[in-house]
Amino acid sequence: MNKYIGIDIAKQTFDAYGLTSNKKEEFLQFNQTHTAYQQLIKRFGKDKTYVMEATGPYYMKLATFLYEKNIAVAVVNPLIIKRFAQMNLQRAKTDKKDAQTIHNYAFYQGVNLWTPPSKAVKQMQQILSSLELINKQMTATKNQLKAFKASGSVDSQVSQSLKTILTKYAREMKRLEEQLDHIVKTHYPATQKRLNSIPGLGKKAIAVLIAVTDNFEKFVHYKQLIAFVGFSPRVYESGTSVKGKGHLCKLGKAHVRKQLYMNAWSAKFHNKSCVEMYERLKAKGKPERVIKIAIANKLLKQAFAVVNNQTIYDPNFVSKPYAASA
Repeated sequence: MNKYIGIDIAKQTFDAYGLTSNKKEEFLQFNQTHTAYQQLIKRFGKDKTYVMEATGPYYMKLATFLYEKNIAVAVVNPLIIKRFAQMNLQRAKTDKKDAQTIHNYAFYQGVNLWTPPSKAVKQMQQILSSLELINKQMTATKNQLKAFKASGSVDSQVSQSLKTILTKYAREMKRLEEQLDHIVKTHYPATQKRLNSIPGLGKKAIAVLIAVTDNFEKFVHYKQLIAFVGFSPRVYESGTSVKGKGHLCKLGKAHVRKQLYMNAWSAKFHNKSCVEMYERLKAKGKPERVIKIAIANKLLKQAFAVVNNQTIYDPNFVSKPYAASA
């Protein structure tokens, strides 16, 4: 069990758990500094795989530092670690226990090595996060203004101030969207051209897909992408008596699902394969939400195909039977 070092990341500190050569448990806590990163390597060695959760942005500095030192790094979904702990009936939750749980997960389940995203993808991810934040702030500001107006009396200065804020938000969103489009055109023109050939995918969706897949280099099969986004179905059945409703296994990226939901609405009118799917599922009596999820999956599959096959969208292309999806 000496191969892995489990690391629990926090904003200002991180906790490391591993076993020495004589199988003695060792737990250490460090500050989030470069000096501490060097101390971590010195204590546990360069021949280990350092495993951590994708905890917000906090893991990125340490993971990048280790990667640049040619040390193996793995980054796992926090929800997976949570489920692993529950499966092992863990009740205690401390920094030491969390680091130990990450270590044990890596040992029993295995992990894939992590590589940092490109500088351009990092920029895109930060822009997309900023756009999402600004959009939420705009919605909150609009709702507040509506609430004041609904009261029957709104102070003119307050109204003007909120309108000014909304104007600034709109201006910043436009500036960030232009910057996002510039990055895509500069660094990923071929991918943009291929994805742009798919009816239903707009500029924002193309940028989102490039950012979350690191220009589609993160996955080897479209089903991995679908699972990563969180569109994989979760079946709830047991024996002959339990036949629950199927749900999405939402382990993935909520903002990507939201974007693809919106694109699915356009695709059901303009994308030949999606139009046919919509009509077929509608005839079967499927709910609109279920159909939109199926169309979103279809868009992901089409996007993965055109990029990996280095081609453009062909509306008359027919999938081989073994590769067909809903």
